[in-house]
Amino acid sequence: MESRERRKSNVKRVPKRAIYEEAQIHAILDRNFLAHIGFVYNGYPVVIPTLYARDGHDLLIHGAAISRMLKTLSEGIEVSVSIAEVNALVLAKSAFHHSMNYESVVLFGKGDLVPDEQKVQALKCISDHLIPLRWEESRQPNEKELKATDIVRIKVDEVSAKRRSGPPIDDKVDQDLPIWSGLIPIQRVFSTPIPSEESGNSLPESARMLIEKTK
Repeated sequence: MESRERRKSNVKRVPKRAIYEEAQIHAILDRNFLAHIGFVYNGYPVVIPTLYARDGHDLLIHGAAISRMLKTLSEGIEVSVSIAEVNALVLAKSAFHHSMNYESVVLFGKGDLVPDEQKVQALKCISDHLIPLRWEESRQPNEKELKATDIVRIKVDEVSAKRRSGPPIDDKVDQDLPIWSGLIPIQRVFSTPIPSEESGNSLPESARMLIEKTK
């Protein structure tokens, strides 16, 4: 087995912040929605943000069948994916030591096109990741929509996470300076839903549950 030091996913900068434990990595992936997909297209690097879902050890992404990203990834090229969540701004006494508290995941793998007979289940997985129960509340995709949509399963070869937490870390020489230092927390909350003009009167169960989770 390749040593940890030689793996692409090895955290080199401040390695004490590294996370390699699967359950913690999955928890970060399950809390977030937006992944940045890095790949090479026609010889130049591209990074595209997109919605994702975790399916076991794999990631699922979807889009138009004509998407350059999905077409390229479905060829089985190597891909890198990053997901990050910022929890606080870290203000030190020194501008040099300003930072953020965050959790991030970087993974490496290759993509495969999800076959037609598995499309519906894959789309349900993505929908459930975005907002549980909404799939059952919605009209299901029709044949035309399924044909226009592709899903790529990214099989993860390597993955690691990184976490920064706690107060600012100033140099000893700066600690007595009369300058405010500390954390400015960032919280994600779901606010009151805004119905469309064609919406029904009653708020769906999926939205109610989502709001309750962040109260």
